[in-house]
Amino acid sequence: MTRLIDPSLKQLSALMSEMGDLSIQSIMLAIESYLYGKNTASQVHDISNQINKKYFQVADLTFEILLKYQPVADDFRLIRSSIEISYGFSRFGRYAYDITLVRDIYGDISECDKSWLIEVSEKVKTMIKDAVMYFADLDIRKSVTMQKNEDFVDRLYKERLPMLINSKNTKCALAEALVLRYLERIADHALFMSDAINYIVTGKHKIAKQFLIKENAGMDLADSV
Repeated sequence: MTRLIDPSLKQLSALMSEMGDLSIQSIMLAIESYLYGKNTASQVHDISNQINKKYFQVADLTFEILLKYQPVADDFRLIRSSIEISYGFSRFGRYAYDITLVRDIYGDISECDKSWLIEVSEKVKTMIKDAVMYFADLDIRKSVTMQKNEDFVDRLYKERLPMLINSKNTKCALAEALVLRYLERIADHALFMSDAINYIVTGKHKIAKQFLIKENAGMDLADSV
């Protein structure tokens, strides 16, 4: 039996799915920009703006649902988590655009070693696709894989930064540090989104505390760029 709230929840899910697809597109374009020198900044900027518009649409819709229908626990968890997840999607668009600007800032970086980026970028793209899939299916069985991928990205980030301090090529070191930082933040947000999905299904959080500790510790340097 269809409830009065169901059409609005369906609309909310559709918006979230669109944001997820746009986020994947923006990240893939951004990584191609850095790896292969493609000029995708304008395209990624437009996609990022589309994601932000949908973020505000999600906010307005969730507020409307709360006022009209006074949702029960399961629906309320979905609505609350949708706001958190849509924010994550908006950050993906922002970070993707920031990655495309690295070449504008530092010029030709074709001489820079980018071999490290190939594997870590694949991990990040997988995490985003998984986050989109988890929300669509409300399937948390693969959250272990999400955690392993985030651990890999985080470990590489911590290993590479000290190495860059001793680099003889300042331009390449700075460019790599920025891109690596953006990818690390994307991975963190993807993991946080998976925790929001776990909350929808179980009513419990698993890793949100860990994410918030990193945020409050002032580690989000990329947001200030």
